[in-house]
Amino acid sequence: MVISFLMVGILSILPLKGGAQGETVYVVPVEETVEKGLYAFLSRAVKEAEEVNAKAIIFTINTPGGAVDAAGKIGQLLSATSIKTIAFVDNQALSAGAYISLNMDEIYMVPSGTIGSAAVIDQAGNAADEKAQSYWLSAMKAAAEQSGRDPIYALAMADREVDIPEYGAPTGKLLTLTADQAEEVGYSEGTVTSLEDLLSVLNLSDAKLIEVEESFAEKIARFITHPVVVPILLSIGSLGLILELYSPGFGIPGFMGLSSLLLFFYGHLVAGLAGFETLILFVIGIGLILLELFLPGGIAGIFGLAAILASLFLATDNVVHMGISILIALSISVLASILMVKVFGKKMKFFRRIILTDSTKSEAGYVSNKNRPEIVGKEGMTLTALRPAGTIVLDDERIDVVSEGSFIGKDKRVKIVKSEGARIVVREINEPLSKEEEE
Repeated sequence: MVISFLMVGILSILPLKGGAQGETVYVVPVEETVEKGLYAFLSRAVKEAEEVNAKAIIFTINTPGGAVDAAGKIGQLLSATSIKTIAFVDNQALSAGAYISLNMDEIYMVPSGTIGSAAVIDQAGNAADEKAQSYWLSAMKAAAEQSGRDPIYALAMADREVDIPEYGAPTGKLLTLTADQAEEVGYSEGTVTSLEDLLSVLNLSDAKLIEVEESFAEKIARFITHPVVVPILLSIGSLGLILELYSPGFGIPGFMGLSSLLLFFYGHLVAGLAGFETLILFVIGIGLILLELFLPGGIAGIFGLAAILASLFLATDNVVHMGISILIALSISVLASILMVKVFGKKMKFFRRIILTDSTKSEAGYVSNKNRPEIVGKEGMTLTALRPAGTIVLDDERIDVVSEGSFIGKDKRVKIVKSEGARIVVREINEPLSKEEEE
């Protein structure tokens, strides 16, 4: 009996929420566009939470969506962790944001929050092809099913053919759920007004909060890996290097081009998309192109360009997007080359090394055959028959000549009528020799 009273007394003085004391909760923002750089940040946050055995990770979500491939990797990351994951939709979780939220254990929303509208589109803003659509629908369905939610609503968020008229999404329109609707269909565990309210609902008000912020490097990586920024960086890089080939030495265009490409690789390296081997391959390519400035032949430059292109493809997990970005960059470079040649009259130093441009012009002092105007009008004797080419003797000098077209026999008198370099034209003299000439 005494022991029982002691136990009751001890329990009575413990706070009702004592279970949260000493526990750690991580708060991680998922904001702006979902891109590949976001994965690196979330991966670091999850790893830190796992190292301290955190009670839960609350992801505050406010995003219009983004890259499907990035969302897919983030979904795998969230599904793989053993820590409880909670999506706190603090405004909107659209497109890729909806998929990320569905991969978490629980979802809570603010009263004005929305979730849905998850159609997959390409970089041009058009509906993606059938293969991409099929993958995305399967991914949305699987994300809903693994958390025990009805997949029909996830499919309606991504497929206009799914008919959910009672929630404003008849055939032809994507489903976007409000906070009340999401809670009604089981896509939200509840509606809260703030993070503090959410912690109270989760019985974690006394837990130690650790708010994870993006580092400067991670912010740079997110910006650089944005689907719109990638082709811009590659275009500036290729344009700078192209302009550098038209200018002497190494100047501002080359520095800008090289800096843009290095920035591209830095962002993808921080985001975990590229390894050091990719960067090494890129540096080798740049080195070969610089070496081409001092070596003839063009072989080093060609191998350098191939190494750079290979490194770009190795730095991405989406070959199609990278191919489109490179195509845009190359188109801008070709246009710049045409302008430099046609408008500004520039010549590329690179091609001077692989194309022979020297010529033996007379203005430069080169003479293929010397003209002999002094022999025009002189007479000689044919040493051979002219048919019409042959040889004559002029002042004891043998000269190769041609007749004006007619045949001239051997030992005939001829007169030189034209001298044009190697071509010396003669005409037969039909007058008889004088007595002095015969002697």
